[in-house]
Amino acid sequence: MLAALGLAISGCNQPAEAAENAVAAPAAARIAKEGAGLKTAIFAGGCFWGVEGVFSHVKGVKSAVAGYHGGNAATATYSQIGTGVTGHAEAVRVVYDPAVVRYDELLRIFFSVVADPTLRNRQGPDVGPQYRAAVVPMSKEQRSVAAAYLAQMGKSGKWDKPIVTGLESYRKFYKAEGEHQDFLADNPRHPYILRWDMPKVRALKSMYPAKYSATFMRN
Repeated sequence: MLAALGLAISGCNQPAEAAENAVAAPAAARIAKEGAGLKTAIFAGGCFWGVEGVFSHVKGVKSAVAGYHGGNAATATYSQIGTGVTGHAEAVRVVYDPAVVRYDELLRIFFSVVADPTLRNRQGPDVGPQYRAAVVPMSKEQRSVAAAYLAQMGKSGKWDKPIVTGLESYRKFYKAEGEHQDFLADNPRHPYILRWDMPKVRALKSMYPAKYSATFMRN
């Protein structure tokens, strides 16, 4: 906890403003058909503590790893990412069982309780390209499903501003430092977690009770 409080102010420690509101994103018209076996997906949605925290409470998710997508290995560190000039996005690599939770259902959860798709280069109190919301498909099926869902979101009327979140081609995912893994579970009283991320977990439980797991899936 003390180490967490000492993390750089340039990262997921900006002062809280107003809490984000959950949105009842539409059920996907294009259902994912990925076949049997575990699959991997990458989501960027602002500070990775909350993204990881939400997905770690979703049934069927086997791991949710905080990290950095894009950029290069030399600058894939928390302190350098925080400058906003490395090209990385704070992201989470999710391994899941599509027999329990489909990719399109993960997208719906992501845009309902994790990321505001109308914000460009920011989420909540965190501002900069490293906090951009993005979907990184890992297969042709995921790309097709994600593209269809983003188009569906834009026509749904659920958001009063244009959808600006887009698809990013997979480049490289770099696992974040150890203190950022399972951060929500290890630091439940951290001020940022209490203000910004626990409301997302509560929204997941309230909006998608059949997909919510009370157990935090640790890495």
